[in-house]
Amino acid sequence: MDLMIPLQTASESKTPLYEQIYRYLKEEIRSKALLAGSRLPSTRTLAEHLKVSRSTTQMAYDQLLSEGYIEARPYRGYFVLDIKGMLELKRETPAEFISMEEETKRDCVVDFSPRGIDLESFPYGVWRKITKKILVDDKKELFLSGNHQGEQTLREAIGSYLHMARGVQVHPEQIVLGAGNEYLLLLLWQILGGRPVIGMENPTYRQAYRVFFALGCQVKPIAMDAKGIRVDLLEKEEVDVAYVMPSHQYPTGVVMPVGRRMELLRWAGEREGRYIIEDDYDSEFRYRGKPIPALQGSDQKERVIYIGTFSRSIAPAIRISYMVLPQPLLQRYREKYAFYASTVSRIDQNILYEFLVSGAYERHLNKMRATYKAKHDLLLAKLRPLEVDFRILGEHAGVHILLRSRREREEISEEELVERAAAAGVRVYGLSSFFIHARHNFYPPTIVLGYANLSEEEIAEGVKRLKEAYMKEKKE
Repeated sequence: MDLMIPLQTASESKTPLYEQIYRYLKEEIRSKALLAGSRLPSTRTLAEHLKVSRSTTQMAYDQLLSEGYIEARPYRGYFVLDIKGMLELKRETPAEFISMEEETKRDCVVDFSPRGIDLESFPYGVWRKITKKILVDDKKELFLSGNHQGEQTLREAIGSYLHMARGVQVHPEQIVLGAGNEYLLLLLWQILGGRPVIGMENPTYRQAYRVFFALGCQVKPIAMDAKGIRVDLLEKEEVDVAYVMPSHQYPTGVVMPVGRRMELLRWAGEREGRYIIEDDYDSEFRYRGKPIPALQGSDQKERVIYIGTFSRSIAPAIRISYMVLPQPLLQRYREKYAFYASTVSRIDQNILYEFLVSGAYERHLNKMRATYKAKHDLLLAKLRPLEVDFRILGEHAGVHILLRSRREREEISEEELVERAAAAGVRVYGLSSFFIHARHNFYPPTIVLGYANLSEEEIAEGVKRLKEAYMKEKKE
């Protein structure tokens, strides 16, 4: 195999080439990037690949041989040895390569992740029963490719639900189903055409930003105020498409009032080609007052693209999301992009259809609202002693809250809040990580606390540890 070993020239580094090769291979072996038993290229092959002399690679291998990292097998070559028991090099892994799952394992007793859901309450029995019902007969048609926009019956059921529960004005033909919001955003980018400039609330749902960024979109972060995205900045930044979460902004929890909504709709209607992407995040979970209607329901000029998912309300593995296209974009989709086959299994679509029309989904939502409200109320009650030093924001909806320090950045930083919590065995999330660029975070030190996937006992334990971490200096 070829080894990609970065080498510096004599003008760039005083370290000899053989030592650079030796150090690199030693680090790769100790960090297990090169596994025990792996065969290394011959000294001749490596020298030719790196454009160095064979004596250089031989010297590097000889040093590794002498230290016991590799062995030479007659007529076979060089092989990596098992270094179990040796002191392992703790190479710092770049943050982008560290998964969320790996991070939470680091001495974390309670993880207030805003991404989780309560899977203990998932209706496994009902889902199993529906699945058996769908597959009990040899329904050959389910194994054929279906409607490219998604099953007609499921789109009708989703349309009915959205109209009744969210006030969305929709015909089933406007709905396109996809396996996750990421796919729908990829598809939408092609439908919009012309490489429009996208303005995103800042802070925002970074996964959507990552999708746009990966597509090469020009994304402009738009600051928010207490009413949501600042429409005056959309105009100033010459944005074509605004990505917003008006019913419960993530992560701030801001609910966009009707005045700002009308202002946003007017902005979109003032120029041809302007659109609003409404991500109706967490809209199902509200614990005080009436549900906030979707922005799309007030759209009179066909400028709102409505996106939602069942991943949050049912389970992350239910990779069924939906997009409601306004008529101009629906026509463009049918003319140019309707050839894309649906990315959701017809079997899964039929299971979800039965789950919706049988009333099981509504019962599940009611149960989850009660479950999350109990956790939400417990968290707020347990946090009350901290209100002297912190403000609680974003409550009464969704499955996370914000804890904002009443002190200035100079007195205590967001990073210090996260580190103190970690030292106490609690993982919390700084608000800075939700900004498109952290430098745009001018808010006081703020942390995000999710509670959906925690038990009430874990919530109580987590807050207990947070109080000890954040009130420690007062005791001292």
